[in-house]
Amino acid sequence: MATADDGVWLIVPAFNEGPALAVALDGLCSRYRQVVVVDDGSEDETATIAARYPVYLLRHAINLGQGAALQTGLEYALAQGGDILVTFDADGQHVMEDIEVLIAPIRAGQADFVLGSRFLGSAVGMPLARRLVLKGGVLFTRIFSRIKVTDTHNGLRAFSRAAASRISIQENRMAHASEILDQIRHSQLRYCEVPVRIQYSRQSLNKGQSSWAALKIACQFLLGRILR
Repeated sequence: MATADDGVWLIVPAFNEGPALAVALDGLCSRYRQVVVVDDGSEDETATIAARYPVYLLRHAINLGQGAALQTGLEYALAQGGDILVTFDADGQHVMEDIEVLIAPIRAGQADFVLGSRFLGSAVGMPLARRLVLKGGVLFTRIFSRIKVTDTHNGLRAFSRAAASRISIQENRMAHASEILDQIRHSQLRYCEVPVRIQYSRQSLNKGQSSWAALKIACQFLLGRILR
């Protein structure tokens, strides 16, 4: 018998996430039936761990980047008939309960894109340097993409089927976050932000973006714009 969650597909990009992925899937698979894990060329036990769960496991032969992994997952979920597509990081930063908050505006017909914002919600354990980098990303996005958001690099997002069909991620690596916002603005579909929680750990901070990396991401995004 179909349930209200059958149309909700979760896209979980994963690169060398190992045990963190197991923790995320323990929660997600207890609540949602349609979970897609995209193993982006991991060199650890990521694929082996994912295979223990009732998920759709897709694998890149080599590491292409989170943007590429998201595009692979979105295309697969759309091909399977997904109605609402949610992106969810594998590193343990996101809180599963926020998914229902995220998809509520889409179910209510109020929005096509819904973006999670830690600055409207909370960010536990976020260092000051990380906060400053993220705030810089918000300013960058408002200047170059002209879209008014409070959090630009939050991996917790939801798309209606129509919205996901408008997204085509060309930036394989982390510049994809700005690219998605650019495409949301150009799509002229409705978007909104909702408060979500981010839980930082030593592992997620180690894998996060430094100030230098953030500058490289900005340059990649601008170069991609010029080339397109």
